[in-house]
Amino acid sequence: MPKIDATSVAQRKGSGYPAPFGQCVGERVKQALGQAGGLTDFGVNLTHLPPGAWSSQRHWHSREDEFVYVLSGELTLITDAGEQWLRSGDCAAFPANVADGHHLINRSDTMAVYLEIGSRHDDDTCSYPDIDLHLTRGDGGFTHKDGTKYP
Repeated sequence: MPKIDATSVAQRKGSGYPAPFGQCVGERVKQALGQAGGLTDFGVNLTHLPPGAWSSQRHWHSREDEFVYVLSGELTLITDAGEQWLRSGDCAAFPANVADGHHLINRSDTMAVYLEIGSRHDDDTCSYPDIDLHLTRGDGGFTHKDGTKYP
């Protein structure tokens, strides 16, 4: 497989969350390295999280495994069990269909950089335990927990 030039991979800033849920994620920058390399079974994102930014809303997936490896900086991992520090060289795994909402927050004063690796399933759903949000992949999109679509 040819080498991927990460500097040439498009950057995606922010998220696709409906308002007002994207505000805390607005400064997050991702690069889809796996997609750039033609991978289809799983994704690999290089993510830059500036001070004060969140990786996502706290969530868990029905069908997708997730793995995070911190390259630089410090992050606070928040799960149902509480908070843990993740520093350069630390990693965390989130198996599919384990109802333990998780996300990362950069509470430091420097940029944090990490890899996100996860499976891709068109029939995945994503639950957000702290807010009125639910995601059904494919045609479902974001809905309220009662199933009403966001505008």
